[in-house]
Amino acid sequence: MRIYLDHNATTPLRGEVVDAMLPVLREGFGNPSSTHAEGTAARKLVERAREKVAEALAVRPDEVLFTAGATESNNAVLYGVLRDAQGASRGAHVVTTQVEHPSVVEPCERLESEGVEVSRVAVDEEGLLDVAAFEKALDQPGTALASVLWANNETGVVQPVEALAAAARRRAVPLHLDATQALGKIRIDLRDVPADFLSCSAHKLNGPKGVGALVVRAGRQVPPFLAGGPQEKRRRGGTENVASIVGFGVACELARLECEERGARYGALRDRLWQGIHAKLPRVRRNGHPEHVLPNTLNVEILGMPGEVVLQALDLEGVAASAGAACHSGSITPSHVLSAMNRTPEQARSSLRLSVGLGVDESQVDRVVALLVELASRARRAEAP
Repeated sequence: MRIYLDHNATTPLRGEVVDAMLPVLREGFGNPSSTHAEGTAARKLVERAREKVAEALAVRPDEVLFTAGATESNNAVLYGVLRDAQGASRGAHVVTTQVEHPSVVEPCERLESEGVEVSRVAVDEEGLLDVAAFEKALDQPGTALASVLWANNETGVVQPVEALAAAARRRAVPLHLDATQALGKIRIDLRDVPADFLSCSAHKLNGPKGVGALVVRAGRQVPPFLAGGPQEKRRRGGTENVASIVGFGVACELARLECEERGARYGALRDRLWQGIHAKLPRVRRNGHPEHVLPNTLNVEILGMPGEVVLQALDLEGVAASAGAACHSGSITPSHVLSAMNRTPEQARSSLRLSVGLGVDESQVDRVVALLVELASRARRAEAP
């Protein structure tokens, strides 16, 4: 049986999610925009799921828009706020960080080529953002938006979002948070974190792929990002993916009810993994803050072990892991996240991301530790003169 330690890339579906989706796939084929009985039934399913997502985020249901996932949501906010109605750049200023997901990095690069000024705030060696530096960037003239990853997908580092939101609110700068990795792993309550926009995806919390949400708080606007129909308050045209939206709602409900329990269970597994590696292998280092971090995520540097070689060896032994973001799979370029944390190219290439989740247990963790010790010993012996 394989061991899956890549839950930050995607997660297996919960049984309850599958059970909720199957009747919709088999029988709930109505179009939610239709006024007949089948359409009305589908609309009720969508709206009930919207309520569940809203509950998990502590927002109003009418502030939740369904999308195809966080990548679409991120693009919708960045282009919507920083371009005019004709699609031309507003020539404004956006504040982001050096450790964002590619779905923010690449739109910012495109906007920058169109004349938008982009400030990328640095992080320290543990991956934490400097709040004072963030505030200084916000104070630049023409700042129209700030966009920050709540929890990093590679290191699991959780940013001080309460302080960032307060700083943005004091300056009346809209704040967008990408909570893709945070939702389902730590508590999210937008009553405490007054962000204006938030993105998330279902498949990171044991829901289906291809569905996510964009939260647009009351008083904020995002222009239509898919024109062609009245769906999602005319913000995103196209017939809704009802079955996946239903699954997303159930996944959010489970995450809300189980958040504390999951955090404790995942944290114990992650700590067991790190303690085993640290106790049995010399020349190892944890990448990321030891406390301000997701409970399920361990990014570890094992010098003398090229990451891509280790991943292949682990895969052959039945273990799925990652060297960083799934969006970067196959790349030999050092992680921009670890580079921003002042890691050398060699250190970045010697780093692995191990993320636990549904189905992982202590015996699997112990097996992975033993495999890494064996692989590292072999690799270091081969390096010795």
